[in-house]
Amino acid sequence: MSDADSFIDEVTEEVRRDRLFALFRRYGWIAALVIVAVVAGAAFNEYRKAQATAAAQALGDAMLAALDHDAPGDRATSLAAIEADSPGGEAMLDFLTAAARAEAGEAEAAVADLQDIARNGDLPAIYREIANFKALVLQRETLPAADRRLQFEALAQPGKPLRLLAEEQIALIDISEGETGAALDRLQAILQDAETDAVLRQRVRQVIVALGGTPAPEPGRQQG
Repeated sequence: MSDADSFIDEVTEEVRRDRLFALFRRYGWIAALVIVAVVAGAAFNEYRKAQATAAAQALGDAMLAALDHDAPGDRATSLAAIEADSPGGEAMLDFLTAAARAEAGEAEAAVADLQDIARNGDLPAIYREIANFKALVLQRETLPAADRRLQFEALAQPGKPLRLLAEEQIALIDISEGETGAALDRLQAILQDAETDAVLRQRVRQVIVALGGTPAPEPGRQQG
């Protein structure tokens, strides 16, 4: 390469550097802002995670302290005074408060807590269905059997997570109305269902025997 070519290359490179520095001086603040935004965003996310963890721990501690009371009425009062900053936390508080109020004999207040959960569209469907189920059980003496049956039938639809428990409640309504045959048929169907767990199976067998029936064999087993 000649001296002239070398000189031209050096000049060209110098011009490139000058242009780069000029561009950086003109637009470098944009890159700086981007970097600051990325760093700040990461820091904010970490802060939010830390805040959420701290809030969850504080809520858990408050719940445990409230549940430490021996008297159910005191537990209900302490739980009702706790505030949660998320729909899930609020639902958990309502479930615990409802249980304490029901134990204290405050069925109407417990039902109101559960119905609040059932109407909360921000919660997953399973939360709402459990709350509705528990509220119906607590209203066995106050809500007409026809109304309870209708709502339990909605919970007993195929694919519903509380299907078998709802079927059990419908069978109990049948018994209360003197429909022993219908109750036995429904209970036997629960017993034969492959999704029935051991606790429900044992409970259903006891009711069938109490009604004078003979429990059907469990799925996959022959009756001896």
